[in-house]
Amino acid sequence: RILRRLLDRLEDSATGRLLPESFHCEIPAERIDQAQATAQILGDEVWKRFPWACGADGAFTLPTTTDPAEALLRRTWKPTLSVTGAEGFPALGNAGNVLRPYTAFKLSLRLPPLVDGAKAAQELKALLEADPPHQAKVTFHSDHGAATGWNAPTLAPWLHQALDSASQSFYGAPVGFIGQGGTIPLMSLLQQGFPKAQMMVCGVLGPKSNAHGPNEFLHVPYGKKLTAAVAGVMAAMP
Repeated sequence: RILRRLLDRLEDSATGRLLPESFHCEIPAERIDQAQATAQILGDEVWKRFPWACGADGAFTLPTTTDPAEALLRRTWKPTLSVTGAEGFPALGNAGNVLRPYTAFKLSLRLPPLVDGAKAAQELKALLEADPPHQAKVTFHSDHGAATGWNAPTLAPWLHQALDSASQSFYGAPVGFIGQGGTIPLMSLLQQGFPKAQMMVCGVLGPKSNAHGPNEFLHVPYGKKLTAAVAGVMAAMP
């Protein structure tokens, strides 16, 4: 109950919206336009591609939104809370109606790229530790430090045209943007060192590649297309 009340300070459990306004930022108009354009290409595949659980009546679990553009923006430009682990609970086989000495949750807070991660971590600590319910002992600490996202610079016209041309040539569709990879630490460092540089960062994934999973694999046909697309963009450099 204490944990529920603490999390209620942070998140509206009915909608998933984070309550502190400092964890939000104004979404650049350019990113909204890109999300809407990509949604036109992908449609419901934006959310249907995930393995949603199916109930006994055949109905599938649904996401918080089925609007493709809104789904893309929620994944990239709206803060989200996830509870990724718990400690202090006994296993089901040993569980009984007894008092626990402590309960711990591991929280993951995804922030928009324009929100400072270190400052948000300090605000989160103050939010959770202040005036604890029933005067309980509540502590919060960050395990690995807070990461601040990266908002890529606006594409130069030549690069946008080259990307679109390569996408049309090798994938048969216009270039689209979904906004992933913003917390790759190297990208922010590169932009600081080369503030006027244009950047193209590629990952060879492809259909059902399950990135970072134990059965991750290289989808060879996709890799060939990506290699050709990169070569086409490089050939178009002024």
